[in-house]
Amino acid sequence: MNVEVLGGGPGGLYASLLCQKSNPDWDVSVHEKYPADSSYGWGVVFSDATLSSLREADYETHERITEAFVQWDPIDVYYGGERHRCGGHTFAGIMRTDLLEILQDRCRELGVDLNFEVEIDSPQELREDADLLVGADGIASTVREEYADRFEPNVSEGNAKFAWYGTEKPFDVFTFIFRENDDGLWQIHAYPGETSTFIVECSEETWRNAGLDEKSEAESLAYFEDLFADHLDGYGLKSKQERWRNFRTVKNRNWHFDDVVLVGDAAASAHFTIGAGTKMAMEDAIALWEGFKEHGTDVSAALNRYEMDRRDKVSALQTAADRSRRYFEHVDRYLHMDPEQFTVHLLTRSGRITYDNLRVRDTGFVDDYDSWFANRADGANPGTLDVATPPLFTQFDLDGVSLSNRVVKLPADDQDATDGLPSAAYRDALVEAGRSGAGLVLTDPVAVAADGRITPRNAGIYADDHREAWTDAVGRIHDAGDAKVAVQLSHAGRRGAMRPRSAGLDRPLPDEAAWPLLAPSSKPFSKGTRTPTAMDDDDRERVLAAFESAATRAAEAGFDVAQLHVGHGYLLNSFLSPFANERDDEYGGSLENRMRFPLAVFETVRDAWPDDGAVTVTLQATDWHPNGFKTRESYALAERLAERGCALAAVVAGQASPNGRPRYDPQTLGRLSDRIRNTVEIPTMATNYVTTTDGVNTLVGSGRADLAVLYDDEL
Repeated sequence: MNVEVLGGGPGGLYASLLCQKSNPDWDVSVHEKYPADSSYGWGVVFSDATLSSLREADYETHERITEAFVQWDPIDVYYGGERHRCGGHTFAGIMRTDLLEILQDRCRELGVDLNFEVEIDSPQELREDADLLVGADGIASTVREEYADRFEPNVSEGNAKFAWYGTEKPFDVFTFIFRENDDGLWQIHAYPGETSTFIVECSEETWRNAGLDEKSEAESLAYFEDLFADHLDGYGLKSKQERWRNFRTVKNRNWHFDDVVLVGDAAASAHFTIGAGTKMAMEDAIALWEGFKEHGTDVSAALNRYEMDRRDKVSALQTAADRSRRYFEHVDRYLHMDPEQFTVHLLTRSGRITYDNLRVRDTGFVDDYDSWFANRADGANPGTLDVATPPLFTQFDLDGVSLSNRVVKLPADDQDATDGLPSAAYRDALVEAGRSGAGLVLTDPVAVAADGRITPRNAGIYADDHREAWTDAVGRIHDAGDAKVAVQLSHAGRRGAMRPRSAGLDRPLPDEAAWPLLAPSSKPFSKGTRTPTAMDDDDRERVLAAFESAATRAAEAGFDVAQLHVGHGYLLNSFLSPFANERDDEYGGSLENRMRFPLAVFETVRDAWPDDGAVTVTLQATDWHPNGFKTRESYALAERLAERGCALAAVVAGQASPNGRPRYDPQTLGRLSDRIRNTVEIPTMATNYVTTTDGVNTLVGSGRADLAVLYDDEL
């Protein structure tokens, strides 16, 4: 076979030497437009898992690479005038020029034809004489662009600016530095090497404030040498033709077609903050080689095998990298945190590291953090605990309601009610949740009116016998232990009069069993569902009165917390959603108008609730609908609610329309909780699918939430 490789970076070189090694009779050629010793960066980082793969693929290369390694274990985080170190993050680094030299030498030993300073304007010319064309030519791939109609690329650009510098300062560990000056916030990602890598990242606003769009390279270097003099210890910075960039994330619908394939950044790129670029490229090369080992010269089968092997693995890395990139682009959201929590939040930013994982890596670090967290949470005796339990076991003051821990539980059984009266089985399930050890027990949505039920089995609190039933359940929970109980007050709106969920989601009742529906506009929830009545002044007053009466009954029943449901397409959420609310009066149109009625309901519930209780909300973070309620709008709503005395927001999303585009990642709601909590600085409850204490500790300990719902793993 004749194999033409366009791009002489680590991915292209490694793919070439592996294929040549296994197939000495093949003609393998590499074409690189830059000189052999040219490199845009300084150090390259590998993890233990990658090194194992390299050893199995080509032992000779592995030995030469590991001999040139610099290895380190801890991560240092400098923020707020403090340094926090966490061990157990084992990495190894090598100078990029050394890696390229090792791979080039190995290619020459095996007979690969290396061609440098060769500009290939048309990959098609190479392809005409090749059995296989490998596009390993980086983020700005010529091969990908030449055949864009076949690969169908999607290239997006991040918001932050970054530049790649080097320094002779011998950093001994991976180091994050966060520093503010008059121009803005600066972030440093530094790691060891013969020449240490020193990446500077900032927002475009900060970059322009500092005049870096006009400064010369020498002036830029002098600016950062002065700003970070205490970390550089007299050493200077250097660059390789300084170039400020916005990171580009590359994705492709297809990674190959016919006899053409992409590897490395040409196929998929991952943000440098997870150190995966070279790793991904070389692992792509291994998978490509394995495809040909298995299928010989059957190019189609080999490329299919390669793409099937790599796509999901790379997608997972890209997902983690995107989370990490967004963290650094919005890190100002977390500057209110104490340095201890800021560090834990940083280390867990991508979702690949959790609280338990940190404990495995560095027990002492987590022990110290537990003590700090517990002392901070212990308002009565701050600063006295040297030995402490994990974050989930710390108490939390919910606007005067003292919770013994950060876990929230819901009843295990589905609601089963008759005319709003909760069944004995459901109440027993609520009591069992209260005996689970959770600090707070939360009901499912409870209707404030008969016409506010979701289904005929929806429990209510709109009649005196309902109150008596709830009084029994809440009293039994209080008698059993320390758990507090919250009632979730809801009005279904246009999502009402549906069949029980066991019959399917949002399937309307037959006409003879249904009841009239209310909504901001006369627009059914979905095709085939009942058309609601557009609410007038009398309807709004009646609904306000229903919420007031329900809150009063709930307080009389002994509930500690009232949680107002403003999500999931129910009545209050439908006022917020532009596709459901088509009004042209003071309750529709602008966000301020759309918030008016939900805020009025909150004020009504708050005023009816006892002063020693807490009022919270189930807050819609996004409708996941192109024309729906947006996350940026949820910030404004959360701010208005906090101003009115809202003690906490339980963050939910979606279900506002059958045409929504939900995300099923189980961590998504946790990330939305994080964004709302740390943008608005309102306490939040995470409602994502957490089934372990590790999940609760990660959310609460890192400051992504103050409480977290813990689900049974069989649900």
